[in-house]
Amino acid sequence: MRTFINAEDIGEIDIALAEAQEIKKDRYKYQHLGKNKTLLMIFFNNSLRTRLSTQKAAMNLGMNVIVLDVNAGAWKLETERGVIMDGDKSEHLLEAIPVMGCYCDVIGIRSFAGLSNREYDYAETVLNQFIKYSGRPVFAMESATVHPLQAFADLITIKEHSEKKRPRVVLTWAPHCCSLPQAVPNSFAQWMRAADLDLVITQPKGYELDKKFVGDSPIEYDQMKALEGADFVYAKNWSCPGVTNPDDYGKILNKDRSWTIDSSHMAVTNNGKFLHCLPVRRGLIVSDDVIEGPSSLVIPEAANREISATVVLKRILETL
Repeated sequence: MRTFINAEDIGEIDIALAEAQEIKKDRYKYQHLGKNKTLLMIFFNNSLRTRLSTQKAAMNLGMNVIVLDVNAGAWKLETERGVIMDGDKSEHLLEAIPVMGCYCDVIGIRSFAGLSNREYDYAETVLNQFIKYSGRPVFAMESATVHPLQAFADLITIKEHSEKKRPRVVLTWAPHCCSLPQAVPNSFAQWMRAADLDLVITQPKGYELDKKFVGDSPIEYDQMKALEGADFVYAKNWSCPGVTNPDDYGKILNKDRSWTIDSSHMAVTNNGKFLHCLPVRRGLIVSDDVIEGPSSLVIPEAANREISATVVLKRILETL
């Protein structure tokens, strides 16, 4: 595996999940794979869980780790071709990328959507330049459209806590004060489909996710109806994906607080478990009593980020 972006890159889902459980029992079993190998983690955007869990995963595998925060200490990078660089950006990504590749064996990229140009974001312009020009295996630590390490960890968590072979999983939109990307819900839907779970998506009209990720997953615009009998509730905000109206891409179309997950929402589920990728805006996405209650899996879910990253890095190292 030289790239890790979508669910299909991990191969057979059941094998990957079994590997995750093997690694969870002995996180240092494959330390020999990373000896004298270096991971370069490049952050164009902020991170807490991704940074810590991926670095820990690399250390589990015996790797050296370099962390580059592009916005704190590095030259400002130009990403567009054909521009006259007479502004505040001193270095072009097309020179920076192969230079970065000289200093490492594997590259992880975190680069969010700009939410102003749908075509640019959904082309994965920044991520694909690293794949093309670095000469190194590349994996996404959240890109403009996907967050596969998170979705893999979500799936591990669901499998660990499910009492059914095919649980009912509801991905529900929730309100937010900021315009957020679609990367997390895109990947969540993609991975739930790959695992053949009973996925239902609920959101206000205008927030339809790209079919590339959700396929023919059922959409229910009545949130309470969607939540009935749910075994797992995954709450997440996303801005307008611009599928039906590209001019609305990245906009906040709805701030309806009735979509906030609270005890009344969870009461109609099948003793459902609550999931969220974190960080979470309490009172907007979820109420205190739900996220602090016995149904909340947000901490074990976050802990599984180390496991998903270890599996992915192990797979990549085995190809070097």
